Amino acid sequence: MKRVLIFWGGWEGHKPEAMANLFAGELQQLGFETVVEAGVESLADEEKLRGFSLILPCVTMGALSEVQTKALSAAVRSGVGLGGIHGGMGDTFRGNLEYEWMTGGHFVGHPHVGDYTVRLRDFASPIVKDVPATFAYNSEQYYMMVDPGIHWIADAEYSWEGRVTAMPVAWIRPWGKGRVFYCALGHAPDEFSRFPAAMRLTLNGLLWAAGVL
Repeated sequence: MKRVLIFWGGWEGHKPEAMANLFAGELQQLGFETVVEAGVESLADEEKLRGFSLILPCVTMGALSEVQTKALSAAVRSGVGLGGIHGGMGDTFRGNLEYEWMTGGHFVGHPHVGDYTVRLRDFASPIVKDVPATFAYNSEQYYMMVDPGIHWIADAEYSWEGRVTAMPVAWIRPWGKGRVFYCALGHAPDEFSRFPAAMRLTLNGLLWAAGVL
């Protein structure tokens, strides 16, 4: 059976415990054994981390020790998947360069909050199965700084201060033997019921990171 470690904490505005439990329930329905933990203490135990197929952080901001950083990075490099959403993975452990490099990018700001359209970029990826080519979304739109080597799965047009640019919404990257998936959607748990395409995209990405897709 595939096992997933979901750890939560940090800024309460993203409802990390509720988000962790939401994805634990969804992944259990897909056949995963789920371990949900408060805090980051387990991240110091590389051997324990290697026992999971997927690690899903739900921590906004927070910090890792050098030991925890190395253990997490090494576990993913060994083949453990890493996947997550919004600030729970993309605004996590600010200034931790190893973590930010591994995830492929990090949050800068969300000057636009409101309506925008998500557009698929890679129609051949299994991550887009049953996801519409475009879908409406309403929430914080993340402006990200990203590694130019990431592979874009979906994006959105970002318009701000008279400039328009394409901004990645979902991406993947390798980290050693590990698969990394990130999706910028999901400020609040209810967004995944209001916008089912966002949940489908995210679950597909997590399954891919875990080696199921």
